Amino acid sequence: MKSFDLSLYLVTDRDLSLGRPLEFIVEEAVKGGITMVQLREKNCSSKQFYELGIRLKKLLKSYNIPLIINDRLDIVLAIDADGLHIGQSDLSWDVARRLLGKDKILGLSVETMRQAEESNNLDIDYIGISPVFATPTKTDTFTPFGLEGVKAVSAISSHPNVAIGGINLENAAQVMAYGANGVAVVSAISSAENPKLAAELLKNEIKRKNI
Repeated sequence: MKSFDLSLYLVTDRDLSLGRPLEFIVEEAVKGGITMVQLREKNCSSKQFYELGIRLKKLLKSYNIPLIINDRLDIVLAIDADGLHIGQSDLSWDVARRLLGKDKILGLSVETMRQAEESNNLDIDYIGISPVFATPTKTDTFTPFGLEGVKAVSAISSHPNVAIGGINLENAAQVMAYGANGVAVVSAISSAENPKLAAELLKNEIKRKNI
């Protein structure tokens, strides 16, 4: 299995990028210290998704940063991305694993403690604890876990985890202190005036792990 670092995980959103090219946001964030990138596209054609994935893969390869594709197994296979992230209502994990093979990274979002417990028996590489806090970028989810929920999931999970949902500079260190292996952010970097600086500041916070 390919090695990876979940500590500072950027999930892309062109709608939150203030009109700037996604490649600009991603490269600046990489320079600031992000460790993984998930390309998430809900409102574009398959051709556009494919072409954007090709460009980001080329960009990230030079920095040795894994590119994860949200939901779209076909795009992962078409561009030979590093992995796939799926939710509970997406393609089932076992089908995804069979088609991906053992060398691709497979992440799964969990939205309840029961789902977190069940994930221990699945052949996946990490879980996304979602959402930690209420956030406008994730509106179709269950009750937020909160910090105690992060702590509870981290205590029972056999997989590394990344926390997502409402995480920013003010709470990232707390989330890490409560057991998360990493934090995933969207607007905290994509909507920042200076994405590189935003990533640097977040990187410093998650290293502190202060409650």
